[in-house]
Amino acid sequence: MVEAVQGAGVVVTGAGGGIGAALARRFAAEGARVVVNDLDADKAKAVAEEIGGIAVPGDASAIVPEARDALGGTVDVYCANAGVGSGGSEAAGESVWALAWDVNVMAHVRAAEALVPEWLERGSGRFVSTVSAAGLLTMIGAAPYSVTKHGAYAFAEWLSLTYRHRGIKVHAICPQGVRTDMLDSTGSAGDLVLKPTAIEPQDVAEALFQGIEEDRFLILPHPEVAGFYQARAGDPDRWLTHMNHLQQKWEAAQ
Repeated sequence: MVEAVQGAGVVVTGAGGGIGAALARRFAAEGARVVVNDLDADKAKAVAEEIGGIAVPGDASAIVPEARDALGGTVDVYCANAGVGSGGSEAAGESVWALAWDVNVMAHVRAAEALVPEWLERGSGRFVSTVSAAGLLTMIGAAPYSVTKHGAYAFAEWLSLTYRHRGIKVHAICPQGVRTDMLDSTGSAGDLVLKPTAIEPQDVAEALFQGIEEDRFLILPHPEVAGFYQARAGDPDRWLTHMNHLQQKWEAAQ
């Protein structure tokens, strides 16, 4: 059991399935009190009933007050997991870009705005951001997703460097492919880049809990991402050339 989460009040957004459901199940198994959030009320209720949690369906951007009340007045851990896997290019359309920005970045900002003041006052709190390896690297065929996941990572990084000396712990989870409905929606680009090394949602939850025990910010369920990240930083042009080769391979397969 991970002592840091036993008895904690935990909120997991986008927890009706996939990574979110796996996180909710793992927190509950570790003795936490879990609020399960999802836009799909039926899915949220199903997971909540399974784990003995509390369903708070609705838009992840606005659930902190209701979730806080459901947990008896205190949120100890907030998992900003809800996300949209928006594909497309610069021409994806304003509405696609706006949705990706709102869900993948601003929902995190709004949650932090609601939670950080009370966490600072009591000197503790934990913010878990489900980002993606795309937030460290990029993803072919998915400009809105890649750009906004970079934003999500940058915000988590900013929270950590700003508040870690005041008791707030932040974790950024950055997996590659995970066997979820979102992976299925990535189409041929996901088939090429993500599916060959895809892992199960519970593997992501396990990686997070290892990171909590080790007090690590960056959580890499696919350890090889660390090498890719270093290669990108060390020689950007070489890395971009490699990624462009993937792009050409994907285009040729269309």
